[in-house]
Amino acid sequence: MAKTFHIITFGCQMNERDSETLAGMLEAEGFVKTEDKNAADVVILNTCSVRENADKKFFGVLGQLKHPKEAEPSKTVCVCGCMMQQQHVIDTLKAKYPWVDLVFGTHNVSEFPKLLKGVRETNSKVVEVWEDGRAIAEGLPAAREYPFKAYVNIMYGCNNFCTYCIVPYTRGRERSRRPEDILAEVRDLASSGCKEITLLGQNVNSYGKVKHGEGSYCYLEEPGGLAGEGVDFAKLLRMVDEVPGIERIRFMTSHPKDLSDDLIAALRDCKHLCHAFHLPVQSGSDRILKKMNRHYDREKYFERVEKLREAVPDIALSTDIIVGFPGETEEDFLDTMDLVRRVRYDSAFTFLYSVRRGTPAAAMEEQVPEAVKHERFNRLIDLVHSIWEEKAADYQDKVLPVLIEGFSKTDASMLTGKTESGKTVDLPGDPGLIGQIVPVRITKAQTFSCYGELVK
Repeated sequence: MAKTFHIITFGCQMNERDSETLAGMLEAEGFVKTEDKNAADVVILNTCSVRENADKKFFGVLGQLKHPKEAEPSKTVCVCGCMMQQQHVIDTLKAKYPWVDLVFGTHNVSEFPKLLKGVRETNSKVVEVWEDGRAIAEGLPAAREYPFKAYVNIMYGCNNFCTYCIVPYTRGRERSRRPEDILAEVRDLASSGCKEITLLGQNVNSYGKVKHGEGSYCYLEEPGGLAGEGVDFAKLLRMVDEVPGIERIRFMTSHPKDLSDDLIAALRDCKHLCHAFHLPVQSGSDRILKKMNRHYDREKYFERVEKLREAVPDIALSTDIIVGFPGETEEDFLDTMDLVRRVRYDSAFTFLYSVRRGTPAAAMEEQVPEAVKHERFNRLIDLVHSIWEEKAADYQDKVLPVLIEGFSKTDASMLTGKTESGKTVDLPGDPGLIGQIVPVRITKAQTFSCYGELVK
């Protein structure tokens, strides 16, 4: 009887992509996926360290595995991901969670089959976490969640060191994949029927610009890239746009300080690039942006927004905003509210500032009281939602291409899909449409989602 596995993923799309690789490696070893974590022979918790809430969820789920592990000692409990790059987390696991068998980090995912084999054959516990990245491992198997859309990593790590962010410490310095390898992966996806890809990186705008470590690519120092040219992100997008079969291209995440005119031109010119752009602002206050080490001010941010909308008038803009960063005053917060009113985002991911041990912001004085954070957060949410409600009217009666992704979460008799802008649309239809991009007329536009009907 085949051994089974279950993977629980916390955090971002990069983690989701890593989990697909872990699943692919397990399936290559003969394991079969199960939805029951308690019955699985191998359980993997792929962790996120960006916010405190993810930490709490991880330890909560890990606690649930104690009794299944005691009941079946041959069960292998594995933890990996960003949290494992922090020594204090490893120390906590050793002291309080003895049922964990294998600990590994973000840099040695490719070593997982060897590590797992060692644990299961010797019945020993293993902790192996590399401090930084080495040569990028190519050609790893992947069990993709969807056949019609996929994540494609183009780079790993981050060099920005925003004062609130733990990612440079857990994902390491920037390392870019070679364009040849990225294009080979995209062509392979296209040949298997994939229609939409999302290019991933902590800061895709700086793709190819920094050489760090063996196996990285640098168009500034190594000008012999594809076709005799160096390849930055704008050029990479143009190359991917030419791959036959790919109908939609998305990417995330972009740092405003690295948003170039060439990239904006590529967004305008490429046929398959979705007219959607995620541009995290984090704060509307110049004083707070400086404390965050963001390397731009609000006026520079407005300039980039204006250039994007001039080049692509129908572009949908989304953002990230942190409320309650250390030292944030009411005036600083009102600057953020003003920026939101001026930009009028199509969607926004809003967060309460979360102290991340080991970051400069964690040691800053003037930590904002939780009650103040929540009060400001609620005001921001009210504003964001009122803007979304106004903008929703723009969708009414429009016919838009929608990628049908499956069944609606709220009504299993309905299909659901996404517009180019990322808007969710529920509609009646044949399940055979799943995986296809079809024209849909919006019959009821709402703040968070829409209803539509297939245009025949």
